[in-house]
Amino acid sequence: MAARRLLLVHAHPDDETIGTGAVMAKYVAEGAHVTLVTCTRGEHGEILVPELEHLDASREDGLGEHRVTELEAAMKELGVTDYRFLGGEGRYRDTGMAHTENGAATVPDETRDNAFWHADLREASDHLVEVIREVRPQVLVTYDEFGAYGHPDHVQAHRVATYAASLAAVSTYRRDLGDAWDIAKIYWTAMSDTRFREGIRRLRESGDTTTFEGLDPDGPMPPFAVPDDDITAQVDGTPYVEQKIAALRAHASQISVDGPFFALADNLGNQVWGVESFRLAKGVPGPADPETGRESDLFSGLA
Repeated sequence: MAARRLLLVHAHPDDETIGTGAVMAKYVAEGAHVTLVTCTRGEHGEILVPELEHLDASREDGLGEHRVTELEAAMKELGVTDYRFLGGEGRYRDTGMAHTENGAATVPDETRDNAFWHADLREASDHLVEVIREVRPQVLVTYDEFGAYGHPDHVQAHRVATYAASLAAVSTYRRDLGDAWDIAKIYWTAMSDTRFREGIRRLRESGDTTTFEGLDPDGPMPPFAVPDDDITAQVDGTPYVEQKIAALRAHASQISVDGPFFALADNLGNQVWGVESFRLAKGVPGPADPETGRESDLFSGLA
């Protein structure tokens, strides 16, 4: 086994690159073993490429299979060779997402029986327990309890990852799934409130009023904008920005080079893509970087 082992649990193809692509590329380059577990194939993603609209769930329902190929291409760009689907490809379907009257993400009125939101928590967790006991990661990265922005599959991914991490450490639980393993550190992904406000501010100053429409840089921010005081780790992956952007481009059905994410990048430069932030949810924080006051390495403090 590699000396350092990182496990990431994400909901759909492309989530891994948007929030953690630089970290994944960085640790692969440094010799760590990086394992990605994706919970669904993203069958209900919004299709941004007109030529692929026939893959929509209401038509041919082939988006999931297509996004698997996008994920493969993205992982090649990041250098990740160990990527899997929870319970096997297609075991859990993208739940989809609706919005409440106030704009919050919620579960759609109509969902498939195999939607990830409906997954039995222990069954889904057992699939991840087996991976944890095989890979034996010191660090796990997933979402916070709100799933960053409330998508049902992100919330469920948080629940599954959290429960599986607990079960995997119990020596008498499901011995058939492997020897017990206690993950030393668990992190939740985070977006700095200050950095996000600065991005919106620069967009508005440039005359862009449509990207993240309705957001005032000095007003209330979405839930995924985490107060800076709550961020405990900030990893600088700027040397791997080009890999991350290439991986983002690989997810072409979901991410437009003319869309808000790339608009933010143009306004903030490589930092918006290369520096990724996290909240420590379990474990003892390692030494802080004197400049940021935060951990600069997710493995910091581990023997």
